[in-house]
Amino acid sequence: MTQENEKALLIERPIVVRTYDIDFANIVHNIVYLRWLEDLRSEILAEVLPIEEILATGISPILTRTEIDYRWPVRIGDKALGRMWVSDLSRTRWTLSSEIVVGGRVSAAGRQSGYFADLNTLKPVRMPGKLKELWAQR
Repeated sequence: MTQENEKALLIERPIVVRTYDIDFANIVHNIVYLRWLEDLRSEILAEVLPIEEILATGISPILTRTEIDYRWPVRIGDKALGRMWVSDLSRTRWTLSSEIVVGGRVSAAGRQSGYFADLNTLKPVRMPGKLKELWAQR
């Protein structure tokens, strides 16, 4: 999916590069991108299914895979923008795609996949209804 209107549940958030995010070469550490993806994923859920609401139903999102392609270094002082959207949704699994953009250039592209699980058994459960409904509206 490359067009903005095809990016279901798209969110965009500014990212501030902190001094503790960089290494000796003034480049953002690879591990920081994972934290940024965690923040973006939490933001998608906050708009659709606040974590308190999800946990109250006895389920939780479980992350099973993260992939990041580092394309261009992000440095302190860069005005970065994080984008994330739901790129695939099935009965029990979902995939999120993301971009970290600086000056219109994609500095990193990521994909995360996972499922929602019953908190007692950790077995997959059906996708929450709200998420399925919003996906169907895309």
